[in-house]
Amino acid sequence: MSLMGEGYDYIKNRCGKLQTDIFETRLLGGKVICMTGADCAKLFYDNEKFERKNVAPKRVQKTLFGENAIQGMDGKAHAHRKQLFISLADRPNQEKLAGLMTEKWLASVNVWENSENIVLFDEARNKLTQAACQWAGVPLPDEELAERADDFAAMVDSFGSVGPRHWKGRRARTRCEEWMRGIIVNTRLGNLNANEGAALHEIAFHKDPDGNPLDEKMAAVELINAIRPIVAISTYIAFMALALHVNPGCRQPLQTGDGEYFEMFVQEVRRFFPFTPFVGARVKQDFAWNNVRFPSDTLVLLDVYGTDHDPRIWDDPYAFRPERFRNWDHGIFNFIPHGGDPASGHRCPGEGITVEILKATLDFLVNKIEYHLPEQDLSYSLAKIPALPESKIILSSLKRK
Repeated sequence: MSLMGEGYDYIKNRCGKLQTDIFETRLLGGKVICMTGADCAKLFYDNEKFERKNVAPKRVQKTLFGENAIQGMDGKAHAHRKQLFISLADRPNQEKLAGLMTEKWLASVNVWENSENIVLFDEARNKLTQAACQWAGVPLPDEELAERADDFAAMVDSFGSVGPRHWKGRRARTRCEEWMRGIIVNTRLGNLNANEGAALHEIAFHKDPDGNPLDEKMAAVELINAIRPIVAISTYIAFMALALHVNPGCRQPLQTGDGEYFEMFVQEVRRFFPFTPFVGARVKQDFAWNNVRFPSDTLVLLDVYGTDHDPRIWDDPYAFRPERFRNWDHGIFNFIPHGGDPASGHRCPGEGITVEILKATLDFLVNKIEYHLPEQDLSYSLAKIPALPESKIILSSLKRK
C-alpha cells in the first residue's frame, strides 16, 4: 500500500528517513531489498551477484513484457538474444526512425490547422505506432491504427497498476500477440515480404544458440518488444512539451539549431521526468556488501527515479537545467533513466532510438510549428506508475511556421 501511495518516491523516501542507501521491506508477501544511488547501481549490475530470471511478476509479464521474454533472460541465451535487439537499434536504425517521425509529424500539420485543438500524447502514440510498424516491416492498415496504438499504450499503462487498467493491459496483450503471431506465421510462409534487416525479418528468422528458430508465440512476443518501447516514447514527448512550456528560456538556444543543446535538453527530460520507477534482479548466492547481507534468491529493487534525482550526483536535482549535461562525465551508473550498466548487457538497447526520436520531435515542436497551450491541468502524480500529465498536453491554434 505504501508503494502504491508513493510510487516513484517510495524507495527514495524510505532511504531518506532511514539515512541509508539500502533497506529491507516486504512486497507482495516476500522479502525485498531496496537500494538507491550510483554505488548501489554499480553493485546491482554485477552479473556475478545478480540475475534477472524470475524477477518480473507474472502480472507484469502478462501485460508489459510478455511471458519468458528477453527481459527475464540471463547468461549466454540473454547475450545472444540481446545482440538481435542491439542490431535493430544501431545508428542507421536510430536515424531511420527519427526521419520517419519527422515525416509523420509534418504530414499531420494540415489536419491540425483545421482542428480546434489536439492532444499531443494521443497524437504521439499514433504517430509512433505508425513509424514503428513501418520501420519494423509490420503491415498496419489505416483503419487498424487507432486500435493497435491503443493496445500498445494500454500495455505500457498497465505497468504497476491494479484493477481496470491492469485488465485492459492484459486484454491488449492478448490481442497484440494474436496479431503479431499471424504476421510471424505469414512471414515464414512467404505470404508477407519482410526485408532483410527489418525487425520483422530478423525476429521471424532468428535462431537461438542451438540453431533453433523461436517458436511462433515467442517470436510474436519479441516483435512486440521491438515496437512497444518505441510507442512508449509518447510519454516522454508529453513531458518534453511540458518542459518547453514551463521553461520558455530554453527555446532560444533550440531555435538557433544548437545540436549540443538539443542533446542536453532531451537528456534532461529523461533525467527530470518520471518514466521507469525501479528495476529488479535476484541474488544468485549469499554475499555481504557494506555490512549488508544479501541472501540467495532475494528480490532486489534498484531505485531509478531516485538515482536520477540524487543530490550527491546532480546539483539541484529538482531544477530543470539542460546545461548540467554539458560537463556530464557519461558515468554509466549515475544516469539510468531506462536502467543501468550497458556493459552488463541489461541496459535498454533502445536508448539511442529514444534520444533521436525525441530530438526530431523537439525540432518539430520548436522550429516547424507554432501552437498555444490553452488552460488545462498540467500536473502529474508521482504516485501513479507510469506517470503522465493529467491533460496529456492539449495544443491549440496550430499552424506551420
